Amino acid sequence: MGVLSELEPASVFRYFEEICAIPHGSGNTKQISDYCVRFAVAHGLRYIQDECNNVIIFKDAAAGYEKARPVILQGHLDMVCEKTADSAVDPEKDGLALRAEEGVVFAEGTTLGGDDGIAIAYALAILAADDIPHPPLEVVLTVDEEIGMLGAAGLDCSPLKGRIMLNLDSEEEGVLLVGCAGGVNAVCRFPVLRRAADGVEAVLEIGGLIGGHSGVEIHKGRANANVLLGRALKELRKAVPYALVSVSGGLKDNAIPREAAARLVLRPEDLEAAKKLTVECHELFAAEYRDADPQLALKLSFGGEGSCRAMEEGCAERIVSALTELPNGVQSMSGEIPGLVQTSLNMGILQTAGDEVVMSYSVRSSVGAEKKELVDRLAALTARFGGTMNCTGDYPAWEYRRDSLLRELMIEVFERQYGYPPSVEAIHAGVECGLFAGKLPELDCVSFGPNIRDIHTTEERLEIASVQRTWNYVLEVLRRLG
Repeated sequence: MGVLSELEPASVFRYFEEICAIPHGSGNTKQISDYCVRFAVAHGLRYIQDECNNVIIFKDAAAGYEKARPVILQGHLDMVCEKTADSAVDPEKDGLALRAEEGVVFAEGTTLGGDDGIAIAYALAILAADDIPHPPLEVVLTVDEEIGMLGAAGLDCSPLKGRIMLNLDSEEEGVLLVGCAGGVNAVCRFPVLRRAADGVEAVLEIGGLIGGHSGVEIHKGRANANVLLGRALKELRKAVPYALVSVSGGLKDNAIPREAAARLVLRPEDLEAAKKLTVECHELFAAEYRDADPQLALKLSFGGEGSCRAMEEGCAERIVSALTELPNGVQSMSGEIPGLVQTSLNMGILQTAGDEVVMSYSVRSSVGAEKKELVDRLAALTARFGGTMNCTGDYPAWEYRRDSLLRELMIEVFERQYGYPPSVEAIHAGVECGLFAGKLPELDCVSFGPNIRDIHTTEERLEIASVQRTWNYVLEVLRRLG
């Protein structure tokens, strides 16, 4: 018997346990994709498996629902694989060690992959049943959502007839997600000319920042280490001359950077003035971010005297100006959904690579025209400072529909089942619904799911009772869609 065999709904947890026995981290989805194909074959269902390992499974309508419009059930096959230092699990080869205790399911020493294994389990349980009322179903299972929604981006949607989608990739019961931002990665490159510089080597560092996800926490007023570094360099220039060797900060373009540093060369007679100005800058920044980033730290440390290749004066001026004058952070708020960021960008990565400085941005907007305008403005400013810009990974917004029959139906069903209204929300981060909305004209879509706490961490917990309630909710929505 399986570890989860005593849990209800039994069919959902049976399939979830089978899924967890198969390694299916992002980039390692062939086995789980083939499992879904074998499932389709065993149940006599038509399927498509593409070169990316995406799978679409089709099921005819239940009796009496033949004239209903097709419904798409959608989730992703990959999971984020993290483990504790003492875990012996190899996520490339091993299944998960599942446990069910105190009302939750978790995996010992690893992430659970409830995001989004529970969606796959729901879908397979519905496909396997012969007693569930439902319209024609098109179950779309994508790969590599966690590393850029690559499966959804590469999926040929032409076989899909449905324009109603239930996306089961949310982690908070009682929240209906009805919109998300589109995005693009913009990389700005600035050429650097170098000259010999003699003096005392120094490092100017920003640290102690909270950071966060640029799609979820960009509105919280937290400092961006790369931008603050530029401001500190600009202030330092007012007091003492210095030669700029390099700038660096941040690890991912979609994460607000927590640390940044600049390597400098100073004249020996300017060290005290540089230290004094650094203290003044720290006090200024600390006061500005005392609530959002109370642990902010700015320091200047010195090395020995020597000679190195630093940026020419004009190049350094342009780099510092770009750091301080290129836009960053929230650009506009939604007029339809209170509290929702509409358009933003985040300089997540700052690098000095040889003879160029690279600034990588994550640009987001729930309005396509605003995203384009912001990208155009960023390109124009980059050119003004002598650089060039290229964009990759462009994906469309999932724009809020003023009139959504699906949303209104799901609100009504939720209120009847739970006795209170759900929260209807949109998010500034990107989700696969945006890509599908761009490929399927007039798509009416809602994203929802059971409670999953601490996703993408080894503390991930899937709430058993919430899985049951959400299962009942899905079945009633399908029944009503007929």
